This record gives sequence, C-alpha cells and structure tokens, in this order.
Amino acid sequence: MANKTLKQPIFKFLLIDVPIGRNFTPFVTQNLYFYSVFDAYYMSTKTLFFLLFFIILKSQGQYRFDGQINLDEGKTVYLSYIEDYRKLSRIYIDQIIRKTEVDSLGRFSFKGTNLPEENRIYRLHLDGCDVESKPNPHILGVCDFSQSVLFIANNSDTLNFSKSPNGQTFCQIASTNPSSDDLLQIESLKEEMIVDFNDFNSEANRKINSEKWFTSLQEFGLRLNEPLAELFIYDFLSDRRNETYSYYLKDLNDNLYYDHLLERLKKGYPETAYTQLYENEIHLDEQIASGKDTAIFTWKWILAFILALSLLLNLYLLFQRKRSREIIKKGILEKLTFQEQKIVHEILKEKTNKEIATDLFISVSTVKTHINNLYKKLNVSKREDIKGLFENQN
Repeated sequence: MANKTLKQPIFKFLLIDVPIGRNFTPFVTQNLYFYSVFDAYYMSTKTLFFLLFFIILKSQGQYRFDGQINLDEGKTVYLSYIEDYRKLSRIYIDQIIRKTEVDSLGRFSFKGTNLPEENRIYRLHLDGCDVESKPNPHILGVCDFSQSVLFIANNSDTLNFSKSPNGQTFCQIASTNPSSDDLLQIESLKEEMIVDFNDFNSEANRKINSEKWFTSLQEFGLRLNEPLAELFIYDFLSDRRNETYSYYLKDLNDNLYYDHLLERLKKGYPETAYTQLYENEIHLDEQIASGKDTAIFTWKWILAFILALSLLLNLYLLFQRKRSREIIKKGILEKLTFQEQKIVHEILKEKTNKEIATDLFISVSTVKTHINNLYKKLNVSKREDIKGLFENQN
C-alpha cells in the first residue's frame, strides 16, 4: 500500500507543482521520501538539460580568437587560413579571411561559425606599416614590419593571445585546443637548432647537428600527436633553401618516418590539401633521393660508352676507307702490265725517264712508250695526273 500511495502524489506534483519551481508545499503529509525522490529526479533533469544544451551548442560550433597587442605595433589584425603548408614562412594576401581593428586598449577579437570543424593551420598577423606616412609601405602586399603567429584551431575553439611578461605580442596562447600552441613550441626548437648550426660553419658540424636535430624534431612531433604540427617540421627540414636539404634526401631513403607520417595524415586528415600535397611531394622526393647518385653514375657510363662507340666508329670508317682505296688501287693496277706497274711506281718516286730507264735496264724510248700506254689505259694526259690518281688512293 505504501508504494501505491506514493504514485499518486508524485504524479500530481509533476502536473501541478513543477511550473512554480522547488519552493512548494508538499502535497502529502508523508513527504520526506517524496521530496528526496523528486530532488534526485530534478537534479538529473537539470544535468541532462545542460548536457543537451552543450551538445547543441557544440554541434553548431563557434570559435573565438581574441587577445591584446601593443598599440604602437599597429591597429589592424588579420586572420589567415592556410591550406598549403609550403606557404607558412611568410604572409600571403590570398590566405586572409578576416580582419579587425583593435580598441583603445589594443584588444581584438574574432568570432564566428564559418571555420572547418577539424583542426587547421591559421595565422594572426599585425600590420605595423604607417599607410598615411608612406605611399607604398607594403612589399608583395605585406607590411615589412608585420608580426605574426601560426596556430592550430577549429571552429569550436576559444583562444586568447596574451602578451608575454616583457610585453611581446603573439608569444603566448591560452586555448581550449591542446594543439594550438604546438607551432610556437616548434619555433622555439628551430631557433635552438639554428644556433647549433651557426656555431661552426663546417661540414662536420652540419652533419652532426643534422643527425641530432632531425631525430629531435621528428620525435617531438610524434609526441605532440598532431600531424599538422609534424607538417610544420617537415616543411622546415625539407626546404630546398636550407642547409638541411641534402641530409633530408639521405634521411628520406633510410627513415620510415616519412611514410608513417603520410599514414597519419591520411587517417587524420583524408582528402585535404595538406595530405594531397605531402603525398605528391614525398613521392617526388623519394625518386630524387633514390636516383640522385645512381643518375650521376649512369650518366658517367653513358658518356664513356658514347666516347668508346665514337672511337670505334672512327676506326671502322678509317679502315673501310683504306680498304676501299686499296680495292680501287688494285683494280687500276690490274689493268696494267707488270712492266707498266713498275713504271707507275717509278713515276710516284718522282724519277725522270732517264732514271727510270737506268733502274729498269731499258732504253729511254721504251720508257716513253710505256708512259704513253699508261696515259691511254688510265685516261690521263700527263705524269701529274698519274701521281694524283695513285696518291689519292694512298
């Protein structure tokens, strides 16, 4: 009966007393148990309500990026959205998506619902050029005195860019996203790396520090558990303008880290410009890295082969030419008698008729007769023609 009597007051309370809140007069005399049951129900309903409200708010997504700058550094703050990680090193006009003016205290704020739901790379930069005092203060559309900060965020994040204790702008990030300040941490490591490289400008120093910092930066990126931060590291280490590029090609051949990074990007950021660009670059660089030494070695052999082939071809042509001349000469001599051939050899030795007669033990008139016969058979009219005919064949 006790359970049965409790059902009716609870039902009546829910119908009558809920609209006026929790300050009510109990409907039944035995109300202590009723009150505790309803109180638990009310608290769970309240929690559920706020949970649903938070889920709805989260599903809608709204970002807020605010902070404070020094007024003497500028009055306009720009927000950029970066899809091409090769454009992280400087400001590009085509990346800017919003701008805002700071208030009298140097505070600024960006908020809205139009950013991607997943993490992306963004930049805030401050235009420090005095447009009024200089006719063309911007180089490539960007102020030469700009200050900027790169960060990771999504459409639901709240970030605050506070000044450092010594008043520097964009040096500290407080965020609801644990990855937002990853790029700032990497920038600090890069500065340490540059100092190490600049200590001694020697090949040995570059080799030692390349091995050290490639390992350190890659391991640091893995600990961050954010592939976009690893892309920031990769962009720096693989830059063709840096001294690290030659070591990067070697590391690319020996280290599976780059293939694993591609797998992480495909898993975390499929069908994005980040992943597509990295995949294209890594495949091209792998071909360069694997074929660089081989290509030089191959070209050396190709050139050596071409030279050897050219030499053999020239020797063959010379041999063929000589053989051809011998055949022609032999064909001409076959038309002559043995004595006429002797006369030809004597003429080629520049001997006179008398000298020929003496050498061959014949008379001068016989020599003249043989020479006239040679003119007819060889179709020439003088001794010089005979010389020219046989000298060309030699």
